[in-house]
Amino acid sequence: QVQLVESGGGLVQAGGSLRLSCAVSGRTFSRYYMGWFRQAPGKEREFVAAITWNGIRRYYADSVKGRFTISRDNAKNTGYLQMNSLKPDDTAVYYCAVDSGTSLLVPRSAPGYGYWGPGTEVTVSS
Repeated sequence: QVQLVESGGGLVQAGGSLRLSCAVSGRTFSRYYMGWFRQAPGKEREFVAAITWNGIRRYYADSVKGRFTISRDNAKNTGYLQMNSLKPDDTAVYYCAVDSGTSLLVPRSAPGYGYWGPGTEVTVSS
């Protein structure tokens, strides 16, 4: 059983930064690709970023490219999402997700991930 727990969310002013963490337990994290998704009130869950099992390839939604950075530390079984230059439109619940795979192509949609965390809330005030 794989378990994920996000942390690091909170309230921040526009232009500020937050770093989300995703602690993964239960299986070999180093063989899992990882993604971050978000869901704003009244909207569908959307892709934010993804990273391959070895960290070589990273993918971003156009809306966050240049502002967000996804990374991982396989020795710590933890993934990260560094969010800079935050905007009110970034307000959402952020979820990390993983699934097994060592391809350099990783899914950018929710059905491609079998394991999810409960989410952490990010609020960006104007």
